[in-house]
Order: sequence, then structure tokens, then C-alpha cells
Amino acid sequence: MIDTRKYGPWAVIAGGSEGVGASFAEQLADAGINLVLIARKPEPLAETAAAMRAKGVQVRTIELDLLDPTAIDTVRADTDDLDVGLLIFNAGANSYGHDFVTGELGRVQGVIDLNITAQLALTHHFGALLAERGHGGIMLVGSLAGYLGQPEISVYSAVKAFSRVFAEGLWLELRERGVDVLELVLGVTRTPAMERAGLNFDTPGLDVAEPADVAREGLAHLADGPVWVAGGNQAAAEKRSGFPRAELALGALEASRRLLPTE
Repeated sequence: MIDTRKYGPWAVIAGGSEGVGASFAEQLADAGINLVLIARKPEPLAETAAAMRAKGVQVRTIELDLLDPTAIDTVRADTDDLDVGLLIFNAGANSYGHDFVTGELGRVQGVIDLNITAQLALTHHFGALLAERGHGGIMLVGSLAGYLGQPEISVYSAVKAFSRVFAEGLWLELRERGVDVLELVLGVTRTPAMERAGLNFDTPGLDVAEPADVAREGLAHLADGPVWVAGGNQAAAEKRSGFPRAELALGALEASRRLLPTE
């Protein structure tokens, strides 16, 4: 059961138009929490907003590319009159699968700016507001990729590692001020972004989570920070945190080759 007094009356979801973000929106709307949905693609954003309004909650949409240097100013202008109790940063599915040294540095920078710079800007703004009011929550949606370097997503893995360590420090800073902080670590999840990336969900032995399930698990464990590994992936996270690192990295290489389509 979602504590609407603690995490309401408004929630901001960055990356809230499809996949896990849309599932967060649906479950929060079912609990009666009003929504601010931030997304880059207008069509799924409008569709999700309409579906949430049909549930009886208020919804504001912000069609926005979080890579825009003025993005935080736009978000502030559209939310400063609201009592926001929850920030969910789910806008990070930008892995840019390419070998680092032959890839375009500008696109690599985009991965960093989305997953670190934009996340920090929104967390800094809403975190200060939540700390001042003395209750609320911040959820940063992470990835099992952040536990181990992998080929062609080396930068994505690195920024997800940053997000987890950042969440741990932020949790320590805000826990005495009534604000819950959680890094929700996802494994392979059946999202439109992963489908567009060509991930082979039919790989033998692969455990694939559904967006609604991981969203429900994350909301249920908001107060159990700083890190919650969703979808039964706790053992995998622990294994990826071990040693020797070379052996683990080579194992991840073989696993990634089975998941991704071949040319």
C-alpha cells in the first residue's frame, strides 16, 4: 500500500510515458496520487496521460528532452506551484551500444548527461523541497549493468554504478530529514526501449521481468533504501560485486553475446 500522505499529493516521473515509467504512473494513480509525467516522445506521453486522467487523478505533462541544458528550468516552471512528495527518475534507457574508442564521443556524452547530469539536477531541486517539508521519497531507477563493466555499454554501466553509489550517499544525507531514497536496480525487463534495442527475450535461462511487477516492487520498498534489487536479481548483483574482476567481466561478455542480436 502506497503511503499517499508521505509520497503525495503529487509525484514527478521522469521517463513516465512507457514501460516501467508508465507502470509507476498507473500504480500511483490507482493510489490517488496526482502525476507530472516528463517524456521526450509526445504520442506515448499523451496516451499515458489520458489513461491516468481516466483514473480520476490530475496529470500534467512536460514534453521535454532532458538533455536540453534548460530542462531543469522548464521542469521548475511547470511544477513550482505543486506539493511534490515523490520524484522517480526513470529516464536512463540510453545505452548507446557501441565500442567506446570507435564510437562518437558526443553520443557518449549524451549517455553521461542523461544518466548523471539530468538526474543530479532533478534530484537536487526536488530533494531540497522534500527535505524542507520533512517527508517524501526519491527513487532512482538503476540497472544490474551498473555492477559490472560490459562491452559496448561500458559508459552506460559506469553511469549506473555512479547512480547507485550516489543514492547510497543521498540516503544517508536525507534519512534523518524524513525523505526516503531508493536505487531500484532492474535486471532484464520487457520494456519498449529494450524491444527497440533488439534484446532477445527468448534466450534460454533468461529471467525477464514485467514492467508492472518491478514498478510494484519498487513502490513497495521505497522505505527500504538505499538499494533494492528487483525481479529476483539479488544473487546476480552479489555475484557481480565479487572478485576476481577479470573472470566476472569475461562471463558477462559471454552472457551479453547471447542476449543481443548478431549481424
